Amino acid sequence: MKKINVIRRIGIVFFVLLVGALTAGYIYQMMSVKKDEKLYKPPGTLYKVGNKKMHLYEGGSGDATVVFAAGWGTVNPYVDFYPLYGNISKFAKFIVYDKFGYGYSDTTDKKREIDVIVDEIHEILTVSGQKPPYIFVGHSLASLEIIRYSQLYKNEVKGIVLIDGGNPELYAKTKPITFISTFQRQLINFGIARVLYKTNGFADYVNSQRNGLRLLPSELKKLDETATLLKGNNENIIDEMKKSQENAEKVVNAGKLQDIPLTIITSGDFGNVSKEWLDSQKKMMEWSNNSRQFVVKDSKHYIHQYHPEIIADEIINIINKK
Repeated sequence: MKKINVIRRIGIVFFVLLVGALTAGYIYQMMSVKKDEKLYKPPGTLYKVGNKKMHLYEGGSGDATVVFAAGWGTVNPYVDFYPLYGNISKFAKFIVYDKFGYGYSDTTDKKREIDVIVDEIHEILTVSGQKPPYIFVGHSLASLEIIRYSQLYKNEVKGIVLIDGGNPELYAKTKPITFISTFQRQLINFGIARVLYKTNGFADYVNSQRNGLRLLPSELKKLDETATLLKGNNENIIDEMKKSQENAEKVVNAGKLQDIPLTIITSGDFGNVSKEWLDSQKKMMEWSNNSRQFVVKDSKHYIHQYHPEIIADEIINIINKK
C-alpha cells in the first residue's frame, strides 16, 4: 500500500511539473511571437484576395514572367527560392506568391481545396497586375496547383518546370498523413521547438533536406527560422495535406496538359530515392506531349538548394522558346 502511495505521489509531482513546464513554454512562445511579429515584415506587397491579405514578391525584368510555387509546408517561399533569383532576374521578371497560411499571407477559413487555392493564385496574379503567359516553377506538392491552374487557364501558361514535383496519379493513391505535422505544431505552440533551435545542430537537422540552407545568407537563415516558429504547420498547411489526395484526384480526372511544355527535374537523393518515386516521375512525362525528365543525382528533395543553376537553365530554355 505504501509503495502504491509513493508511486501516486511521484505521478502527481510529475504531472504538476509537466503542466507547469508546458504552461511556461506556452507563455514563452506567445511572448516571443509578439516580438517576432514586429520584425517579420513582408519583403513584397500584400494584396487583398477575398477578405484576406495575400503576399507576393517580385523582381527581375524581361518579357517573360516566371512564377514560383513553394512545396507543401515550406513556410517562407521568399526565402526558399532565393538561390534562383540571381540566375533568373537577368532574363525575366519573377514572382513568388505565398498561399494563405504561408510566408507573409494571412491564414484563411476556406478549406484548402485545389480549385479554391488556384482561384486565389489567379486572383493575386491579376490584382497585382501580372501579365500572362506565365512560366510556372513548382516544388513538390505544388505540382497539383500548377497543373490545375494550367487546366483551368491553359492560355495563361507558357511552360512548367517541376522541382521534384509529385505525379498527381501517385498523390491520388496516397493517403495523407498529418499526425506528425500536428505534433510538430504543438512543439511550436509550447515553446519546445524555439528552445531546440538554440541547441547546436537542430537547425541543420530541420533543414537536412535543404542542404542546411548553405546557399542562403545568415539573415535569411534566421528569417526562415522565424517563419517556422510563427507559421510552421498551421491549420491551413495541415488542411492542405489533408486535402492532397482529394485534390490530386480532381487534377487527374480533369485530364492531361496536351502540348504545354513540361520539364520534370527529379531528385536522385544521393542514390536513396525509391523506385516508386522514380517510376512515377518517368510516367509523369505522359502529362504533356512536350515533356522531358531527368534526375539530379547529388541532391535531396529541395534541388534548388543544391543546384539552382540546373533549374535556372531549364527555365531559361523555356523563356527562349518562341
